[in-house]
Amino acid sequence: MKVLIARLNHETNTFSPVPTPLAAFGPDGPTFGEQAYKDNKGMRTAMSAFIDLAEAAGAEVVTPVSASANPSGPVDARAYDLLTQRIVDAAPGCDAILLDLHGAMVAQNSADGEGDLLLRLRAAAPGVPIGVALDLHANVTPAMVENADVIVGFKTYPHVDMYETGEHAGRLLLDLLAGRSRPAMRWHRLPLMAHTLRSASFTGAMKRAIEAACEAEKSESLAVSILAGFSLSDIEAPCMSVIVVDAHSPERAQATADRIASQMWAEREAFVYRSEPLAESVARAKLIAEGATRPVLLLDHGDNCMSGGSCDTMDVLQEALAQGLHGIGVGPLCDPEAVAQLIAAGEGAQATVALGNKVSLAGIGLEKTPVRLTGTVRAISDGEYVITGPTYTGQRSSMGRTVLFDTGAARIVVTERTQEPWDIGVFECAGLDPRNERFLLLKSRMYCRPVFEPLSAALVECDSPGVTSSDYSLFPFSKVRRPVFPLDAV
Repeated sequence: MKVLIARLNHETNTFSPVPTPLAAFGPDGPTFGEQAYKDNKGMRTAMSAFIDLAEAAGAEVVTPVSASANPSGPVDARAYDLLTQRIVDAAPGCDAILLDLHGAMVAQNSADGEGDLLLRLRAAAPGVPIGVALDLHANVTPAMVENADVIVGFKTYPHVDMYETGEHAGRLLLDLLAGRSRPAMRWHRLPLMAHTLRSASFTGAMKRAIEAACEAEKSESLAVSILAGFSLSDIEAPCMSVIVVDAHSPERAQATADRIASQMWAEREAFVYRSEPLAESVARAKLIAEGATRPVLLLDHGDNCMSGGSCDTMDVLQEALAQGLHGIGVGPLCDPEAVAQLIAAGEGAQATVALGNKVSLAGIGLEKTPVRLTGTVRAISDGEYVITGPTYTGQRSSMGRTVLFDTGAARIVVTERTQEPWDIGVFECAGLDPRNERFLLLKSRMYCRPVFEPLSAALVECDSPGVTSSDYSLFPFSKVRRPVFPLDAV
């Protein structure tokens, strides 16, 4: 038995100014063949689970590509063509196909990156069963459902069940291949664009939907997935959906999907995030910090690189400084130009730099000006660290050349590359202990929370005007099929 196993992950924010060339798909670009296998074996990815299952079954494993890029703008057409063609070319002669996909990829030449890939795979390997693991924020399309036999999505956000999801999808597909089951898959897509901050799996309507999915899996279904969608993709339907894989009949699969979707629709208001004004968020954080013995987290979710942000906007820091906050640890802030200037000045030197606000946000009609700050270069490093978990545990991360810039009120980790604060290593690799700060300003929505919340006194969400803001009015949606909630009163 020969099993094709591949990974291709990208969540596309079509409003993001951050490009997505081939080089973006990994620390050193995508990997192929044996190196793709090595990059996943022993890790906590869905692809790793596929490899383990296939090898346990005695299968020959074919790994044409492993490619994962941070969320950003539409994938370069040449990169999309090369990566998908590697997978399609490897399909003939295989007995099964297992794909670790995101589900919200948009390329310059494909509005449905995963659906178009699956369509081509069906044509290249007719009759070969295809199993797919998806991110919880997948924008599911008809082409994806019609050209796969099994689809299973993450049930956690922050995502800590990537391996388990791959194991679930892979097990169902191998059961199908061995004739142990004949699963039927159906889905229900809602006209509902959920805010990412309302898709956390541990609270609210999303938690209740996932609980309903888990109950259905215990009693009647092989797999039930709640997909929150990624609403910052300006495509036909960047919407929530439910996918059900049933052991018995397509009718029962559809009934289960419809029932849970009805529950979600009844709670649609709970999937909408209402932001408070930025000045009020910062003032609230300042009040909380009085008498606190641990840092207060300021989460700048309007410029989060894991949703396509540039990681260089300065609104939250400017507001914090204007309100007199001090003891602020900031980072990572991506500004390669400032990094070069500060390294040229040298460790220990005083320097004045124009910091941040350099990446154009013209796509959403915003114009920002770099902020001139004076301070001391406290440390220069290579910006490398290893993630301790729970997301991407053991993975090496590199922020490029990194500088710790101390302005007195703030100590800013300035990097050459965008980076989600996965771990306290983003600060420690630059010589800053985040536990000693009064405030920690992180450009993050969710992934920082398992690591930084236990270290903090409180968390305050700050919605700055940027390409990952929760304020839908900032975004000139033109391709979304209307009406859709909450853009319209559906």
